[in-house]
Amino acid sequence: MIFNYITSVLLIVLGLYTVCAKRNLIKIVLGLGITDYGINMLIVSIGYNYGGTAPIYAQDLFNVGNSTAFVDPVPQALTLTSIVISACVDAMALALVIMVNKRYKSIDANEIRRLKG
Repeated sequence: MIFNYITSVLLIVLGLYTVCAKRNLIKIVLGLGITDYGINMLIVSIGYNYGGTAPIYAQDLFNVGNSTAFVDPVPQALTLTSIVISACVDAMALALVIMVNKRYKSIDANEIRRLKG
């Protein structure tokens, strides 16, 4: 269980490092994606309940006592929404990188900052 938290923190740190340290715009977009994957993994890991069952109520489960642990479905729903939003953001960011490359003939962030016009 602790492995999930360590992996998610490592993914977040690796993604933030990529965003801060790299100059290539495509690598920056990939760093944002890696950060998003780490955050999604952290949210799902927080919502996971070891030994829990799916929160589906059936006719024979109404008599189950309070000892049964259910997995919280809210973090899973938020993560699913986050995956869809991040796919759209990644597509938009890559489209912007393509437009920057067409306009300035470069995808180096420092070189684009020095250009005028």
